[in-house]
Amino acid sequence: MSLVQRSMVRVIPLVRENLVWSLLVSVFVCVATCAQAQADSRPNVLVVLTDDQGWGDLSLHGNPNLQTPHIDSLARNGVQIENFYVCAVCSPTRAEFLTGRYHTRTGVFSTSAGGERFDVAERTIGDAFQDAGYATAAFGKWHSGMQAPYHPNARGFEEFYGFCSGHWGNYFSPMLEHNGEIVEGDGFIVDDLTQHAIEFMEQPRENPFLVYLPLNTPHSPMQVPNEDWKEFDGKEIVPDPRPENAKKEDVQHTRAALALCENIDDNVGRLLDALERLSLSQNTIVVFFCDNGPNGSRFNGGLRGRKGAVHEGGLRSPCLIRYPAKIKAGQTVGGIAGAIDLLPTLADLCAVEVGATAGPLDGISLRDALVDPQTEPARRLIFTAWKGKLSVRSNQYRYHQNGDLFDLDADPGETRSIAKTKPVAAARFKRALEEWAVETKPRGRNHSEEQVFPVGHPEHAWTQLPARDAQATGEIRRSNRFPNSSYMTNWHSTDDAITWDVDVLAKGQFEVELYYACPESAVGTKLNLEWRQGDSTATTSSEVTVANPSGPIHLDKDRSTRAESDEKHWEKLSLGRIDLPEGSGRLSLTCPRIMGEDGEPRGVEIRLMMLHRVPAE
Repeated sequence: MSLVQRSMVRVIPLVRENLVWSLLVSVFVCVATCAQAQADSRPNVLVVLTDDQGWGDLSLHGNPNLQTPHIDSLARNGVQIENFYVCAVCSPTRAEFLTGRYHTRTGVFSTSAGGERFDVAERTIGDAFQDAGYATAAFGKWHSGMQAPYHPNARGFEEFYGFCSGHWGNYFSPMLEHNGEIVEGDGFIVDDLTQHAIEFMEQPRENPFLVYLPLNTPHSPMQVPNEDWKEFDGKEIVPDPRPENAKKEDVQHTRAALALCENIDDNVGRLLDALERLSLSQNTIVVFFCDNGPNGSRFNGGLRGRKGAVHEGGLRSPCLIRYPAKIKAGQTVGGIAGAIDLLPTLADLCAVEVGATAGPLDGISLRDALVDPQTEPARRLIFTAWKGKLSVRSNQYRYHQNGDLFDLDADPGETRSIAKTKPVAAARFKRALEEWAVETKPRGRNHSEEQVFPVGHPEHAWTQLPARDAQATGEIRRSNRFPNSSYMTNWHSTDDAITWDVDVLAKGQFEVELYYACPESAVGTKLNLEWRQGDSTATTSSEVTVANPSGPIHLDKDRSTRAESDEKHWEKLSLGRIDLPEGSGRLSLTCPRIMGEDGEPRGVEIRLMMLHRVPAE
């Protein structure tokens, strides 16, 4: 064999080996590329949830008093679910959307002071989509817990900008938070939240996004920007066709609510324009719904009840879903559906595994009904409870705990109970409602629970302890009976204190900051923070050196008398550092020295205490 021949014998196997490796590499690259392409083809998701906007607050539903063309376009270019149900008030609806489970299962029983938190064991839509590789963000009113592990950053949302309370006292460049740290907003709050959502969607990324935008209007206080108020100032209002609603209507409150609804519509238009500009419209699922019935007796299509009621008017919400790549435009989905269905539906549409939840999902996927106009959601019952009032909805009927039964096909306004003429149906619904109540254990009107607030989560640097979560002794008073955005005032005695019962999740040293207001005469007031855990104590203190005589702000933008507390500009005071051991205890804020002359304002007002974990060296 010649030298050339022997060389060829050695080369041929080498060529074959290289060819095999090249083919394998090509296959791996193809698989990886295809997998990336599949991941990139998954739709984005944008969910807009409004606060106290009723079913009737859209021109889509025949309201002659306003125009909502951008929101209406979601029905024209997507689908609307004809009979969609949420809860009677806000925090239960948020819990049901986020978990896909009835709020009665998750521990929610109130709208403030810790009762709005759903259990840590619950898995959220943020958790599921984040685990699936989605970029997740929430902008707005969280209202499902303020301190980690209840904070949105601890529940699957990597980005959060907004506030965690149930309502806010100021809508114009207010005090907000960004991922736990206190910041100042920029302009009217809904415009600002929308801008943050747009900027998040604009960020270049390989993975799709889930943006949750829970706007906080038209919830009171009824603060409206001047440009939105012009059209409604003094406007004649067409009342609801239901006489009881028309009789109870506060026309000025209605004007403000409708102005806020048109502002929401403008911002929905900004979102849709941004998706179009970014070439994301076709492959983005846009969902719009509301958290309960209207916060006033205004136009609501003649439905009975409003916010807080378990009748149709308190529970029925618009639900509009646009997804041009998969959902045919202009459909109406029949049957019944609810907030509990959105998590399984969006997960199904996005090929996202929901994963192990704290218990079985109560919601079902509506995917088939959305993509096939001939299909309706599976027939079933949807239950609701709030403050001792319970009702259940079937495709045709609503039954109430008091025994009333209404045929909603014939009587959508629930004006005539047919329980006596339909005793078999009434008995069937009564039994179903009783069994559901035994299973899920809704808490009654008088339920109360001593709340303990977590502090110092090891994975989250900031902990907020607002006045709303505190208890006061002596003469100290909360600024309003609605605690969510209140502050502590009337601090005139050195014997009085503001206290928080807390559970320190991981020991450490913490920088303490107070947000306060006080008159000039109160300069020199001494503040002391004490930690007590059994016989163990720790303290830190400081002195007020800068006056902050802020009075109520932006009340000129209130278009209707507010029920909530006013808001102020709050100064920040460092209280130094304190060492906190792990475990339960009490933080007590006292004033061992209160400055001020008799007959003059004295002491300080406290809005918020912040704890910032000092990194270990």
